[in-house]
Formats: sequence, C-alpha cells, structure tokens
Amino acid sequence: MNNPDGISLSGVYKTFEGRGKTVEALHDVTLNCPPASFTAVIGPSGCGKSTALRIALGLETADKGEVLINGEAPIIAAKSGKTGVAFQDSALLPWRSVRRNIEVPLEVIGLNRKAHASQVQAMIELVGLKGFENSLPGELSGGMRQRVAIARALVTEPTVLFMDEPFGALDQILRRQMNVELQRVWQETESTALLVTHGIDEAIFLADRVAVMHGNPGRIVEIIDVPFARPRHPDLFSDPAFHALTDRIASVLHG
Repeated sequence: MNNPDGISLSGVYKTFEGRGKTVEALHDVTLNCPPASFTAVIGPSGCGKSTALRIALGLETADKGEVLINGEAPIIAAKSGKTGVAFQDSALLPWRSVRRNIEVPLEVIGLNRKAHASQVQAMIELVGLKGFENSLPGELSGGMRQRVAIARALVTEPTVLFMDEPFGALDQILRRQMNVELQRVWQETESTALLVTHGIDEAIFLADRVAVMHGNPGRIVEIIDVPFARPRHPDLFSDPAFHALTDRIASVLHG
C-alpha cells in the first residue's frame, strides 16, 4: 500500500453468484486516492464501479484484497462519521425539512443536533440553500434536492466524500451548473473525493485523475491525470485541450 490516508483499494476481488453462474464484478482492483484529492471512476454500466464504491463504503465486503479509509476499515470510518456519501437519488425524507434532512447523519452517529445547529446552517449556506431551511423536499427542484444531499453528506465534516452519479438524473445544463458548485464546495471542505460517473466531461471537469474501468471482469485499465488548474471555470468545457482529453478517455473507455 502507498499512503494509508485517503482512500486505498489494493488487489480487490469480488464475485457474485446468481442464476447458475458466477460473475466476477471486480478483478484485482487497485486504486489510491491521496488526501484532499478528487478521483473519478468511469466505465460502462455493469463494469463494477458502483460495487467498488460500495466496498469502500463498507456496504459490501471484498472476497480478497484490502480496503482502507484513512488507515481504517471502511465500516469503522463510517461509524465515526469520517465518510460522507451522496447517491443519484437524493433519498431525502419527504416529511422532514431541508434542515432536518441535513441533520440525519448527526443523529445516526449519536451527536446532539441542537449542539451542531451552527454547523448545519454553515452547510446550508455552503450549498446555496440559505432561506430554504424549512422547505420540504417536495417544494424543491431536483438540483436543490441534490444540494441538500451534498450538504447532508458533508455535515459530519467527513474527511472522505463518496458520490455515485449524484447528478445523473439532472439535465445537461443543470448538471454542469452542479459540477461547478460541487467543485466549489469540495475545495472549501478539502475532503478526499471519489466520484462514480458515466459522464466523461463531468469526470474531467471535477477530478485530478480519472480511473477508466472495463467490465467482464470489472477492472481498472488506465488511470489518466487531468492537467487543468483549479478553480476550473465553465468555459473549460469548450477548450480544445478539454475536448482532446475527452477523446482520449473515450478511446480508452471504448477500446
């Protein structure tokens, strides 16, 4: 293993049994995400990228290999509030306000929500939802609900942030706006981020490096560094160098 801090997967294997056959979801997956870095994992549907993320979260166990989150087992890191997670479905509780939804992780790890009221408010302001503290999820747009999900993922001040297609259900214009917002929020929190996505442009805009996966079996075939300086602005999407890198990753992805 390299640096035990950050996110480290080393020689991870995972198989699933079903309908009389064995599927090798992950084959010798090794990925090291240094502290405060942003790594994107991209690959076709069914290549195992979400399985790798779930193993890193402690929601699945690997058949073989080692997974460490800041030097600890994933389940230990999760119980201590050191990890935050946002999925494609914001999964907000419809009967709870924006503020009360963001407080959920505090309650899960046994922290007093009233004692952390200023922390919750800081998260609300960080994701641009000041004034919507008492709104219910049904009163919010899709993008606003995802902002709540990001704030909820960050409220325990995790050192590691996992995201599985957090903007996958949004239209292209809103998705790009949310990419810009996520970059800003991530830079302020300095967490180690791991993003699973189908979007090449999203991966390039947000990440320091892009891990490209193939399926059957699920494996990382190449890790590509992203050279663009931060902060990255929306005009980067039209930069020829951005498109050249998009083409390169696409060729690896579909090669």
